[in-house]
Parts: sequence; C-alpha cells; structure tokens
Amino acid sequence: MQALRYWDYYDMTETFTDLYEKSIERQSFSRLYDVITARENILLAYRTIKSNKGSKTSGTDGKTIADLKSWSEEELITEVRNKLKNYCPKKVRRKWIEKDNGKWRPLGIPCILDRMIQQCFKQVLEPIAEAQFYNHSYGFRPLRSAHHAMARIQTLINTAQFHFVVDIDIKSFFDHINHTLLIKQLWHLGVQDRKVLACISKMLKAEIDGEGKPTCGVPQGGLLSTLLSNIVLNDLDQWVAGQWEFFPLSKPYQSKVGERNAKKRSRLKEGYLIRYADDFKILCKDGETAQKWYHAVRLYLRDRLKLDISPEKSHIVNMRKRESEFLGFTIRADKKGNKRVARTGIKANKKQKIKQKAKEHIRRIKASPSALNALLFNSFVSGLHHYFRRATKVNLEFSRLAYDLQAYIYNHLKPVGRYEHPANPPPVYHKLYSLGFKTFKIAGVYLFPLADVKTANTRGFTPALTPYTKKGREGIHKQLRPDIQREIGVLMTSTLPNRSVEYMDNRISRYSMKMGKCEITGNDLLASDVHCHHYTPTCLGGTDQFNNLRILHKDIHRLIHYTDKEKIKMLLRRYSITASMLEKINRYRENCRLSKIEQS
Repeated sequence: MQALRYWDYYDMTETFTDLYEKSIERQSFSRLYDVITARENILLAYRTIKSNKGSKTSGTDGKTIADLKSWSEEELITEVRNKLKNYCPKKVRRKWIEKDNGKWRPLGIPCILDRMIQQCFKQVLEPIAEAQFYNHSYGFRPLRSAHHAMARIQTLINTAQFHFVVDIDIKSFFDHINHTLLIKQLWHLGVQDRKVLACISKMLKAEIDGEGKPTCGVPQGGLLSTLLSNIVLNDLDQWVAGQWEFFPLSKPYQSKVGERNAKKRSRLKEGYLIRYADDFKILCKDGETAQKWYHAVRLYLRDRLKLDISPEKSHIVNMRKRESEFLGFTIRADKKGNKRVARTGIKANKKQKIKQKAKEHIRRIKASPSALNALLFNSFVSGLHHYFRRATKVNLEFSRLAYDLQAYIYNHLKPVGRYEHPANPPPVYHKLYSLGFKTFKIAGVYLFPLADVKTANTRGFTPALTPYTKKGREGIHKQLRPDIQREIGVLMTSTLPNRSVEYMDNRISRYSMKMGKCEITGNDLLASDVHCHHYTPTCLGGTDQFNNLRILHKDIHRLIHYTDKEKIKMLLRRYSITASMLEKINRYRENCRLSKIEQS
C-alpha cells in the first residue's frame, strides 16, 4: 500500500497500468528508455530506495543514501541520465551470508547510484513481466508470499489428493543464469528497446570486487536480480503448465471433470507446479507420473535454460510415507478418515536454528537485563509465530521447542528477572498472548512465551489482487491491511536513541490498541510509517505515559509541527485532509502552541 501511495504521488500509476495492459495483449515495447529516465520515475526510485533498510548499506565506493540526500532533485535526475548515456556500473561489493544449511551464499551489493538505476529499471519492467508471469509463482512478486505457496500445496493435497511431489534443486541457480538467454527472454517478453537491453547486459557483467567480470549469473543483492531470476524461470513455469494445466483439447468439454478425464485418456503427464524463487515443486498423483516429470524437467533445465540440477538434493517423495520440505516447513499427507490431508510442521534444521538464536537472546538478556534486550527477544518470538503459525502442527512444534529450552531459560534468567503469570501486562501482550503461561519479567517487560501460538488458516492468493489494474488496486485497499502482529514485531526491533523504555513500550501498546490505524486519518499504518506524537509536548511538561501518546502517520505528524506554509499546503493536498481531520490537527497544534491551519 505504501508503494501505491508513492506511485500516486509521483504520478506513475497510470503509466504502470498502461504497461501492464499492453503486456497482457502481448504488445512489444521499443521506447522504454524514455519511461525509465522520466523525471517522475527517477524520483519514485529515490523515494522507494530511501524507505528501504538496505539503502544504508554501502557499495565499493563507500556511499549510502545519506550521501544523496544533500542533492537537489535536478542534480539527482541529471546524474542518473548522464550516467545512463554511456552506462558503466561501478564494481560490486561481495558479501557472504550464512544459509540455513550452514553453507554460505554470495551477495553482490552495487553502489548506491547503481542501485538507484536498477530500481528505475525494475519499476518499469515489473508491470510488463507481471502481466505474463505464471499464477503459481510466488517468490519476490507484489503481494505474494511463502504462505500463499504453502496454501496452494495444501489445497492440491487436500482437495485433489496429489500425494507425490517432485523436488528439484537447481545447482547454484543465481550464479549460473545464462546472460545471452536472459536477454533473449526479455526480448520475447516484449522488452525490445535496445538501449534498455544494453544497459541490463552491462549490469549483468558488472565487475565483482576481487573476482573480476562474471560470464554468467545475476548478483544476489541487486534490486533487479529477483525480477530477472523470475523472468528466467517463467519459461519453465509456462512449459510445465502447458504440459497439462493449460494443454488445449481438440474437443470442447463443458465441465472441468470432463476436461480432466479427456486429458487422462491422453499420454499427458498430470502435474501442477508451485514455485517460490528458485525453489519449486511439481505435485502428481502417482509415482510413475512423478518419474516422468523428474526427467522431463531435468532435461528442460539443461537443454533450454542451460541449468543443472543437484542430483543429491533432487528427488521424488511419496508424502503418504515421508515428509517433503518447502520454505522452512515440512509437508506430509496424513490419514484423516477416508482421505488424506496436508499436515505441516517445521523443518528439523530450522528448529535447531531457532534454539540457537533463542539461546543467544537469553544470554544477551542475562548479560544485560535491559528492556531493549527483552523487546528484541519479543520481536524474535513474534516473528517466528507470525511465519510458522500457518503450520497445522504449530502448537505441538512450539510446545516442544519451549520444553527443550525451558531449563536453559529458567536457569539463565532467574537471577535477573521474575518468573510469574503476567499481572496487568500491556495491551500488546494481552492481545497476542494468553495469561495462562508463566513467563519472565525483565526490566518491566514480560517476555513473550514461545509455546503460546495458535494455527492460522492459510489462504490462497487471488490473482485479481494486483497493483497494476484499477480493479486490483480497489481490492487491495478493501481487503489488505497491515498484519498487526507482524508490524508490532518490526516496531519492536526499531531503536530510537534518547527515548525512554516507557515511551518505547507505550508506543507499541498504543499501536496495538488502535489496531494499527492513524489516530487522525484512520488509515492503516505500516511500521515504517508510524510516528508517535506527544499530545502534550515534553517541553511543556508532557510525559511518556500511554494516555499522552498518539499514533500517527509520519507525514501527518509533520503536518502538526510544520510552520512553513508551502510544506503544509503540499501535505494537505497529498493526503486529501478533510474538515474533520483538520479540526483534529488544529487541536493537536493548539496543544503545541502553534497557530491553526486555515481550510483552503
């Protein structure tokens, strides 16, 4: 939703909608360079990157978004356009991060201006690609998540009784993407502006510091990398779907049952693909069909996409007998009455990682029993619960984790905290957790109990919910609102210097009580948009108590304190401030001893 507001502010919504609609009609685009270098698109890219945490990470030139803040809009636009005239990206910084399996993943971090340029390209290419992507690809796409991919798998197991799964692991996928093939795929997608393709080619071949120029692959860490990787594997998606799901019949059949039976009588391979980035599965009804799919996909990847699979990690699983693993979850088809249903849990190595991380937090609290460390532990627990609560066995899994950690937590925290049933806990605790679990109180903050979690229903993704159509945007505004538990987790990790523990805790409690809504506009707030206002300013004797705090959108908070008339007018226009909203704003301003804003 934040992205949609930025699109409207920079007047790019209609441009993206137009690109999406033309792409659906399979039109080609030969003048994209002008759209990419448009003033509004460059400013939108800057705003998007500025709100991204990664903008504070430097590339090989040592610069971050802070170095661009002093530039004027015209300087920024001119610099981007001049750099693209004869584009030569700077060296990419190499960074290594540990994966869940103990191995290391290479990240490539471009310089901040190159990231700006990649964002400009991504904004324009994404609506074109989204119009042609397969419905059941869920990784790094707008509004889609790992939970949607899991919902699709559970639906196929529960309603269609698909119990065999083909697990394919592509060997170092991001490092082995064929550059020539990728440029051809972009061309067939409709991106037929040679200037644009030349710039993308240079991005792909940007020198990696200490390693030289790559001959294949896309650097993980680049803003364009995820979109390009989805474009590469979209060929696979469409090919698999074309083998069964989208296969056209010579005779028309009125019902889906009739169509399916007609396909069954053919030599087609029945199977459905679910993909999240380079992690994908094909679900089948029997082992023989699964074997056919395994070899067909292996050959397609090798011959058409120039990619190899890892034989030791690629296999066929009968989920009636063994568990399959996907995105940190385990999946099994267990008996329930006369049928089988999907039972999902947490991967064994993931549980080990959770235990290690929990012990790190506990050790940190013991060494320094501060409210901040307690809040960081709570954020860790809240994030785990939010992600894994879609598992059908989540209560059992977390009960076991809590049991395994019980003695460790008790022995380490007994000297520094009180172990009790929460008495008068803050609203956020009351909202998310029951009071039946004993927990430690550290520096006035109750730790969230690891065992207290309930299963949440997994819902499938609705393809009509897209930001690239008017109807889709209306659906987003109606149906989507920030997930309060997730946003609270983000707020907990934010550190505000020179703020009291009381302020930090009451800010979260106020956000929870107001259901994540701005107290003036009533709009839903993401954690990144939240500002907390003192109704009576601290300089006038106001405190950090709960009743003196108000949760506001950051720009509405600025509107309360601004004295510059031009800035006030700009924000009044941007947020369509009504008379009743303005009355509230003026009441707040009056309390701050500032003059009222007159209705224009």
